[in-house]
Amino acid sequence: MVERVREVLEENFPEIDFDSSDELVDDGIIDSLSIVGMISALSEEFGVTFPYEEIVPENFNSLESIAELIERYQ
Repeated sequence: MVERVREVLEENFPEIDFDSSDELVDDGIIDSLSIVGMISALSEEFGVTFPYEEIVPENFNSLESIAELIERYQ
């Protein structure tokens, strides 16, 4: 799942180096606007809807945490 998430995000956000850090939000690699775009791309690709309370930095801080979030709602 992590590799598929990486593919989707790299396709939609080629300007972001998702391998540069294990703490994407904490290190400032992605911001709130990036997260909004990521939610849209991931929702469309995986057919999931994320509850508002799940849209927190911790769930988008790494590819692993994003994959776990998707798996919870598939």
